[in-house]
Amino acid sequence: MGNLAVLALRAVLALLLAGSVFVQAVMVPLLAIDMRGLDEDVAHLRVPVLVIVVLGVATAQVVLAAVWRLVTMVRRDTVFSPGAFRYVHVITGAFVAAALVVFSLAVVLAPGEAVAPGVVLLVCGLSLGLFGVALIVLVLRMLLAQAARMRAELAEVI
Repeated sequence: MGNLAVLALRAVLALLLAGSVFVQAVMVPLLAIDMRGLDEDVAHLRVPVLVIVVLGVATAQVVLAAVWRLVTMVRRDTVFSPGAFRYVHVITGAFVAAALVVFSLAVVLAPGEAVAPGVVLLVCGLSLGLFGVALIVLVLRMLLAQAARMRAELAEVI
C-alpha cells in the first residue's frame, strides 16, 4: 500500500472518528432534547432509541480504531503476523454487534404506530446487511490466514 493511500485512508478514518465523536457529544444530546416533545404514545421510545444510537456509533468507532491499527501494520509490513488477526476479530465482532444493535432498533420500533412497517423492514434489511459485512470480513480473515501461511512457506524456501 503506497504512502499516499495510507495517508488518504488515515485522513478519512480520522474524519470519520471525529464525526462520530461529534455525533456522540453534540447530536445525541440534541436528539434527546428534541425527543422530549414526543407524543405520549411514542415517548417510551426515547431512551431505547438514544441508547441504540450511542451503541451504534460506538461499534463504528471500534471498527475505525481496528482498521487504523491494521493500516499501521500494513505500513510496517507486519500485517501477516498473528497480531493482525486480533484486529480482524474485533472488526468482525463489531459488525455483528452493530447488526444486533440495528435489529434491536427494529424490535423497538415494530410495535405500535411509531413508524410505518416499511421502515421496520428497511431497518431489518440494514441489520442483515451489517451481518453480511461481518461474514465478508470473516472470509477476508481466512484469506489473510492463507496469505500468512504462504508467506511463511516462501520465507522457508528462500
